[in-house]
Amino acid sequence: MTLRSFALPLIAALVATAAVAQEMPPVHTEGSPLFGGASPELVQALADGGVSIERGMTPARRLAEHRRLEASLAALKPQRPGVVDAYVLTIALDSDPVFAREAREAGRVLAARYDAAGRALTLAGADGKGGPALAMGSPAAIDAALARIAELMDRSEDVLVLYTTSHGAPLGLAYNDGDQGYGAISPTRLWTVLSGLGIGNRLLLVSACYSGVFVPMLQSDTTAIVTASSADRSSFGCQAENDWTFFGDALVNRALRKRQPLATAAAEAQATIAGWERREKLDASRPQVAVGAGATRWLAALEARMPATNGAPVGRPAVEEAR
Repeated sequence: MTLRSFALPLIAALVATAAVAQEMPPVHTEGSPLFGGASPELVQALADGGVSIERGMTPARRLAEHRRLEASLAALKPQRPGVVDAYVLTIALDSDPVFAREAREAGRVLAARYDAAGRALTLAGADGKGGPALAMGSPAAIDAALARIAELMDRSEDVLVLYTTSHGAPLGLAYNDGDQGYGAISPTRLWTVLSGLGIGNRLLLVSACYSGVFVPMLQSDTTAIVTASSADRSSFGCQAENDWTFFGDALVNRALRKRQPLATAAAEAQATIAGWERREKLDASRPQVAVGAGATRWLAALEARMPATNGAPVGRPAVEEAR
């Protein structure tokens, strides 16, 4: 092979890789067409079904999304018999890049904290900072990821660690992929999916406005759930240029990097967020925490394997003065 014949394919491959690495997230230029004019009852029914629609997506992008998701699912390792394994799924349901950046780093933090190397998956699209694009979070992608995790885990002993970050509404989580994808996931929908798959041991971390709406239906003896706000409150920090929301920064970037129990970390995050909100003169978001008695058993098993040393926060903080 001549130097020229060797170099040309290499250059082409590098250019292609750079193009993928620089993929930018789709931007929002118009409102969602999904619920306009629909009655509240129909809107709720659609959210309870995990509704999503897509429009204007090219066949090439559909194929790329399919390949990314398939590759991510195929890379997940099976559970280890006799070990309480955590399967970490972190999801950005909105293409505003703050959510992609938060989901990516949350995936790294949670995988390290809960010994989930090879058992962690992030659905987050492009991050707007040059990182390689991942499969986008969507209601359909979440269903596929949860179904694959249910196949691999021992549901009698293993644990799902689910972190979602997006905009929210009183009916649940909003899915918005630029002007091409729209949808919603209500507490009823998430409960139906998890119950149908038999995933009972679960740590649910929900970063969105009104996310406390998930607590009444999702809490159980074997569930631990922490939300960014109460059911009737907004949460903060979701500007597209941010690396973290208030909740993600306080809970994941700071408290969960420390070698401390979940309940202690959640209380620390609540106090941190309350301080930021007072400083910024914002209405209190009131993050919610519910830990079932049965969940303390699998939490103890996972937390016994936490990293020996604390990690340091990364990225631009949700509140600059908090550095």
